[in-house]
Amino acid sequence: MGKIQYYTEEGLRKLKEELQELKTKGRTDIAKQIAEARDKGDLSENAEYDAAKDAQGLLELKIAKLEEVVGNARVMDNSKLDTSKVGILSTVKIKNVKNGMTVTYTLVSEEEADLKAGKISLASPFGKGLLGKSKGDVAQIIAPAGTLEFEVLDISY
Repeated sequence: MGKIQYYTEEGLRKLKEELQELKTKGRTDIAKQIAEARDKGDLSENAEYDAAKDAQGLLELKIAKLEEVVGNARVMDNSKLDTSKVGILSTVKIKNVKNGMTVTYTLVSEEEADLKAGKISLASPFGKGLLGKSKGDVAQIIAPAGTLEFEVLDISY
């Protein structure tokens, strides 16, 4: 059994949609590729057939992994979260102590992480550094550029 991951409702919905897409359209496309390659003659020397079968195997592996992720997924109930500390699904406004720059991130699972959307993984250095901090705390985050210090300005859900 895989580890339980927590998601937003939107994140879990996207995973389920991707799984459904792979199971229907993905499998249909691969079946067409195999059929077209089979129609081209001798299968023992047919590179297109071999490539299509390999693609089918990779698709089935991806479907199996995604089914496991969806099976172990849980939606967080925001009403039961401790809003005084940074945790999963927290939206955290932080200020770089050195240069005063502020930024806002939402802490999510690895699969939902999207830096452009302001969603960072709990498993990332920032996520690990911010986890458990309270408003006013200074988090020391170890990054490739060295240790950075960020003050937690606000926590919301």
